[in-house]
Amino acid sequence: MGVLLNILMVPAILVGLFFNTMGVLGILRFPDFYTRLHADTKATTFGSVFTSLAVILWAFKAWLASGHDGQFVNLAVHAGFAVVVLAVTNATGAHALARSAYRSGLKPKQAVVDRMDGVGASAVAVPESPEALPAAAIREEAS
Repeated sequence: MGVLLNILMVPAILVGLFFNTMGVLGILRFPDFYTRLHADTKATTFGSVFTSLAVILWAFKAWLASGHDGQFVNLAVHAGFAVVVLAVTNATGAHALARSAYRSGLKPKQAVVDRMDGVGASAVAVPESPEALPAAAIREEAS
């Protein structure tokens, strides 16, 4: 059973490490606050879920090896709780940061927005001002 848990732990650690690294590279590479925030939030949440999964698997392995010591159950429960809290607070915090940046006038870099209404694939430029255009104005501008 210990070998199987080791086989499951290694990919979980590698996947978690990969996504956390991609989050860091996204912060360094992306051009503006909004895309950096997106990279950081999505990638590190997913990476932290997998590293916590590896901790839970290790705790289960140690629980079996120790003769069912309760401290390892406690570790697994805390790691699972940390994943839930991280998932909720990462999403909520990113939303609050993006909203406050938008309301304070922080402009995103010029970007392309694809229409997904089934009419056809056309693109329009996002306006430089933080005030959003109504959807009807975007459709007219794209036509």
